[in-house]
Amino acid sequence: MKEFFLAWSTVSMTTKVVRSIAEMQKIAQKLHRKGKTIGFVPTMGYLHLGHLSLVRVAKRYSDVVVVSVFVNPIQFGPQEDFNVYPRDFKRDRMLLSKEGVSYIFYPQARTMYPKGYKTYVEVKELSEKLCGRFRPGHFIGVTTVVAKLFNIVQPDIAVFGQKDAQQAVIIKKMVKDLNFPVKIVVAPTVREKDGLALSSRNVYLTPQERKKALILYQALKTAQSLIKQGNRDPQKILHTMYELINSVPEAKVDYIEIVDLDNLEPVSEIKDKVLIALAVRIGKARLIDNLVVKL
Repeated sequence: MKEFFLAWSTVSMTTKVVRSIAEMQKIAQKLHRKGKTIGFVPTMGYLHLGHLSLVRVAKRYSDVVVVSVFVNPIQFGPQEDFNVYPRDFKRDRMLLSKEGVSYIFYPQARTMYPKGYKTYVEVKELSEKLCGRFRPGHFIGVTTVVAKLFNIVQPDIAVFGQKDAQQAVIIKKMVKDLNFPVKIVVAPTVREKDGLALSSRNVYLTPQERKKALILYQALKTAQSLIKQGNRDPQKILHTMYELINSVPEAKVDYIEIVDLDNLEPVSEIKDKVLIALAVRIGKARLIDNLVVKL
């Protein structure tokens, strides 16, 4: 990870920061009038290599890249980590400038949700599965803010990460149902060399917990190996995964599921392609990860 931060403090500040909704919309309209395509990466900041990989995908698909940095309050529950969620906008700005991002949309919460705000977007059923069972209201917050951001930034393509697989499925459904003229691209999960999926919340892990967290990826790879060896019974595979993760006393499982990649329904038999998804709490961190397995 050391090279990730080298020389970033010397990067010139060529990226424009936009805080106003009206200004961002005017910029987007002007770009479209010039025939430019807009690629968009929504983030909550505290950027890591996973975020920057999304930016690089957006650059391949578009003429101009916009990244939003906004810690969205309405996707956090009352007992969750909104107030302590890691933030470092100065570093984020430097990193995005180095990547050649043209605009950072950096609004305040009162700008996005002014007094009297009453409108929310919900994707039924999909939002109630997997993480939705443990974080009620979370995905309403996600779809609401993404819908607003799409109307503000007016992107032609938007890039999301496979690590947040459920979010990507939900956003795709919202885009289809509400007729947003946006192409959704899902980019691969970026991992450390030892397999841990990159996440802003990894900062919550102590060095010892960081080592214990590797059990998530080990469980996913074990499941993948069992499927490749011909095991088609999801219950047997889930049992093996639970035993493996429960062997680490610090790991507290929220869920482990093998589901259909399109509707997130649990499968009774593994055929063709499945999503193996899990959420596990280690210390203060709630970690999610997944693998898509194709036969």
